Amino acid sequence: MSQPDNTANFVEFQRVQKSYDGETLVVKDLNLSMPRGEFLTMLGPSGSGKTTCLMMLAGFETATHGEITLDGRPINNIPPHKRGIGMVFQNYALFPHMTVAENLSFPLEVRKIDKSDREAKVRRALEMVQMGAFASRRPGQLSGGQQQRVALARALVFEPELVLMDEPLGALDKQLREHMQFEITGLAHELGITTMYVTHDQTEALTMSDRVAVFNDGRIQQLAPPDTLYEQPANSFVAQFIGENNTLTGKVKSIDGQTAIITLDTGEEIDAKPVNVSTVGERTRVSIRPERVEFDTSRLKADAHHTLKAQVKEFIYMGDTFRTRLNVAGNDDFIVKTRNAPNQVRLTPGTEIEIGWQPEDCHALDW
Repeated sequence: MSQPDNTANFVEFQRVQKSYDGETLVVKDLNLSMPRGEFLTMLGPSGSGKTTCLMMLAGFETATHGEITLDGRPINNIPPHKRGIGMVFQNYALFPHMTVAENLSFPLEVRKIDKSDREAKVRRALEMVQMGAFASRRPGQLSGGQQQRVALARALVFEPELVLMDEPLGALDKQLREHMQFEITGLAHELGITTMYVTHDQTEALTMSDRVAVFNDGRIQQLAPPDTLYEQPANSFVAQFIGENNTLTGKVKSIDGQTAIITLDTGEEIDAKPVNVSTVGERTRVSIRPERVEFDTSRLKADAHHTLKAQVKEFIYMGDTFRTRLNVAGNDDFIVKTRNAPNQVRLTPGTEIEIGWQPEDCHALDW
């Protein structure tokens, strides 16, 4: 797998803003750089600004303020067809009256590439996505997954340096979607293509990306590799949006280096890592991932504030894991995930237990 070239900013947004009505900003003062060869995913809920950013880069929307550059070249005033960018959409956007080969040939004809070169490029692109045998079929004769492969081949056929993908797998079933995730990322890295991908599916983002930009309310909340986003969320929104998360609320009692003591609203005290709290008395949401919670508290340090009493509300068998719902410090939906192992104790609703975690797995975040 090739790695991104971090020596240059291939794509750059410089203080970019976007408003459709002249008043409300959909994108707010965006600064973002992508190195050549990176697979970057823009992730966020509907209306967060992620798709608008993609459309401004593609040229289908115009920035209200700021500048977008591609390989050091300002592109704000360059029309979409002259930017040399490949696009893949959720609805495939294939021409139904054209064959697969004709669909791929069309962007080459627009670029005035001669017939023999066109045919060679079309064959190569179809082979890349394992669709060489379907060149003479029309889109209506293909399955959803096959159509998506053709749409990907069409985006790659003119050998763009940048490919933009807007929810390209949203219409596929779960199994095919997961298969296509690996196909797309493998192809992008193999060919060294810089890729910007938009999705609201957090699992897709974590699986496919070199880095993920988490959007909310027109701003990037955190930009980091997938494991950093999950293990070290920068704020409460990221913690809640990325993966499953348990939240407890309270106030900062003390901060000493990398450890804060939090007094929960129910009176218990716990140790937490102070991520974006800085003052005693500050309100905080404390974040703990379900798989980091332990039932065997004997292995944890006895002198730390890291164990809490809990009551079992529900115990659910999920095949490879067990999911236990607890009442913890007033939170009735506190979840613990444990691996399905032969020695796993099956807990009965109503049972009083003690749970715990390592202090570094517990993050004190913004209110």
